[in-house]
Amino acid sequence: MKPFKDRNQAGELLAQRLVELGYDQEPHLLVFGLPRGGVPVAYPVALRLRAPLDVWVVRKLGTPGHEELAMGAIASGGGRVLNQEIVESLQISADTIAAAEQQQRAELQRREQLYRGNRPFPNLSGQTVLLVDDGLATGATMKAAIAAAQAQHPKRLVVAVPVAPPDTVAEIQALVDEVVCLQTPAFFQAVGLWYEHFPQTSDEEVLALLQAARRSDSPARPAQSDAG
Repeated sequence: MKPFKDRNQAGELLAQRLVELGYDQEPHLLVFGLPRGGVPVAYPVALRLRAPLDVWVVRKLGTPGHEELAMGAIASGGGRVLNQEIVESLQISADTIAAAEQQQRAELQRREQLYRGNRPFPNLSGQTVLLVDDGLATGATMKAAIAAAQAQHPKRLVVAVPVAPPDTVAEIQALVDEVVCLQTPAFFQAVGLWYEHFPQTSDEEVLALLQAARRSDSPARPAQSDAG
């Protein structure tokens, strides 16, 4: 029996944990899903916490010949990280990295335009930013999102995921204010192995969830003062 039926159920369980930790009372909270797979997880989180849902577009830089192995990642807002261990061990040249980044930058911009349209990126100053994905393996894409978010000086930066290996959780914890992770299996292998149903999320699904979140967004969140 795998711990999660699908991304939506994982998001509901993650939302419950975040409520238990008091995030439903957190003022100035913004929830970001990492497209594509993080958005179906982030949607029930945003609804439960009564917070706006947005996307932080991130693209993995695949290792040539082994595209599933991340040698780094880039994110909206200029976030970029490289896995120096992989780059050095495989002797990947700067030109190869630049070519991969150029290719993925074009796809990142396409998705950014598709998901956001003409809506401006929110101002993160003074906000608590919650970055949500469907799981972490190496954490490369999340690290790129973290780097981009930190450049905008949020009040607090929190990562929330259903599942990740312990060593990756420890690496991410060193970069942010808090990591909320429901399952930390030592024998991890891949995110999808912890879900009963783990289909690829489509652009259409991401757009539908963003639109549904905007329709349900309301001032129901408790009003709180900046003081204290």
